[in-house]
Amino acid sequence: MILPAIAAGVGVAVIVVSANPFIVRAQDAVPEVVQSAPQPAAEPAPPDPAAELAAKRDQTRAELETLSKTISLSTDKVSALQQSIADLDKSTESIRQALIDSAARRKALEKQILESEKKLADLGVKEDGIRRSLHERRGLLAEVLAALQRMGRNPPPALLVTPDDALASVRSAILLGAVVPGIRKETDKLAADLASLAALQTASAAEKASLTGTMTDGIEEERRMDLLLAENDKLSRSNAAELAAERKRSEELAGKATSLEGLVASMESEIASVRDAAAAARQAEENRKLMTDEQRAQAKALADSGVPDKNRIAPAYPFGELKAKLEVPVAGDILRQFGDADGTGHEAMGMTVATNPETVVTAPADGLVVFAGAFRSYGQMIILDAGDGYHLVLSGMDTINTRQGKFVFSGEPLAVMGAKRVASATALALETNRPTLYIEFRKDGKPVDSRPWWTAKDTGKARNDS
Repeated sequence: MILPAIAAGVGVAVIVVSANPFIVRAQDAVPEVVQSAPQPAAEPAPPDPAAELAAKRDQTRAELETLSKTISLSTDKVSALQQSIADLDKSTESIRQALIDSAARRKALEKQILESEKKLADLGVKEDGIRRSLHERRGLLAEVLAALQRMGRNPPPALLVTPDDALASVRSAILLGAVVPGIRKETDKLAADLASLAALQTASAAEKASLTGTMTDGIEEERRMDLLLAENDKLSRSNAAELAAERKRSEELAGKATSLEGLVASMESEIASVRDAAAAARQAEENRKLMTDEQRAQAKALADSGVPDKNRIAPAYPFGELKAKLEVPVAGDILRQFGDADGTGHEAMGMTVATNPETVVTAPADGLVVFAGAFRSYGQMIILDAGDGYHLVLSGMDTINTRQGKFVFSGEPLAVMGAKRVASATALALETNRPTLYIEFRKDGKPVDSRPWWTAKDTGKARNDS
């Protein structure tokens, strides 16, 4: 009964060819080993595991992007989301906290999607390996199946029935003793391969089902964030004409600036909202320096508790004290670190992270938005003044959801990545078409390595990711 199932599983015909190492004789009803088997052909070079996994990840990613386009929220779910936003207290603090919470959930879901993507790619590589092994052994498997089928159809004669039968049984026993262990070994290996293949297919199906649910949750959270951003925009919009004038002036200054230092200086001196906010932030920093040790300890304890004052206009505590506490602004894979070759014969001045399409970008720390817009080869860029002489530069986004002159909190959503990598000087020589976020920390105008600031879970060895 198992023969048809095994034959179907490996997709081979139960036949015997002329070069068989197993030949079945009718009078013996058992396989006989041929002494001179043909020399096996030279084996092809084994596939590169890293390249195979990268190719499978690309294939999996493309399949997931196609799947995401088929997922939509029900009318009831959309109505429930709209009602939940309508029920919120429409204060700046509550909306901002809701945005930070939504961004945290969305980043967690994006990390789950990346992990599922990696698992599916790994399962796919293992499944392909088993299928390739079965395909390469199809000739031997056909011979084993043929021998088993012939033995089942015409079994060896019973012992001690007639002298002729006894002689045939002895001959059969001798042949079986030589051949059956080999057949059993191949049969056991075949059964194990088929069991592994079935287990991998079951695991892949379960992971895909789980991933579909995660992607649905991600779409729901994305819609929630869009509604919250709209509410936040209503609250923060002071004078549309004034904001439009500032935006136009900042574009002019960005066109004239030849460096990041020059851009920051011009923004802080000539854009009213940035100038006023920077002055207020500096004053708040000065006030903090005048605190007693006890007051400073209380402020730090409040900040460490995760519930600092949502009305503050300066960072909760000095940027230099945030080492090993910041989260990378996006969920993704680190492709390049500070000091790595940047593809132009120089060292990279920042970190580059590959993400999935439309990934949310959050503020890594409290800071004043000094600039938000397009700047030379950086593309869409955000510059945060984090205090203590530090500026954080983010570039490579597709859509920016903040404005210059605004003070943002750690974890607050700032932008969204695009569908593919943006061509820019910061993304040269990267072997990927995925969206990439460039992150640069600057202290007193000079680039510094950002790695000491990231949490342990976010600091990893830079790796190329196709």
